[in-house]
Amino acid sequence: MLYFGGLFGVITLALWLFCLVDVITTDEGDARHLPKFGWLLIVLFFPLVGSIVWLVAGRPVRAAARPRSYERGMPAFPEYDRPGRFAATDAESDAEFLRRCRERAEEQRRKAREAEGESA
Repeated sequence: MLYFGGLFGVITLALWLFCLVDVITTDEGDARHLPKFGWLLIVLFFPLVGSIVWLVAGRPVRAAARPRSYERGMPAFPEYDRPGRFAATDAESDAEFLRRCRERAEEQRRKAREAEGESA
């Protein structure tokens, strides 16, 4: 019976620590039914009951992918959402872009061959 009491104490302590950290890290406006400071006092002074009440009634409901005011939703293809990303509006612009890419690649290859020849 002593073993069960010790195990219950460890579980209660773990639950209390989890809820205490959870209350502290929750944003001020996300706590339900009471201000964050009120929840902190309840969890601090009533470890077992306060922790359970926090989990049931106070913990914020985490909506799936709910962006905050300073965040934006993740696009399906994040590589397309870069600022300054080139997007051709017509075929001529696209052909010009590809031509410049090929020229730049050839220039890089030429410089690499020259650097390789100097080091050998």
